[in-house]
Amino acid sequence: MITPQKLGRYAEDLAAKYLVSIGWRVLARNVWNQYGELDIVAADTKEKDLVIVEVRCRTKNNIQDAIDSIDYRKMNALLRASNEYIDSIGWAGFWRIDLIAVTIDEKNSLEDWELQHVKDITR
Repeated sequence: MITPQKLGRYAEDLAAKYLVSIGWRVLARNVWNQYGELDIVAADTKEKDLVIVEVRCRTKNNIQDAIDSIDYRKMNALLRASNEYIDSIGWAGFWRIDLIAVTIDEKNSLEDWELQHVKDITR
């Protein structure tokens, strides 16, 4: 059986590859500050936005899917960590938080997966 850490890392790798495939630049991964971790920091080269990307991974037929797994507490932590990061790099442009939800098959074989990209989850 695959450990949750390995599954999470696999989902983050899939998300990073996806972002590159749509023309984005991955600027940083697994950025930590006093408020928590930011999975991926990327540049949306089309819209010229800085994007904090939260990656969530779930198994098919899980009670709660990856998209619905961000609750009020997680959103607040994401906002605090994102604001801290934005301030620390002196970013003055537009930025947003996107979600990439990865759903893996029930056997965690890593061969059958789906990826969904939801832009600007704070709206």
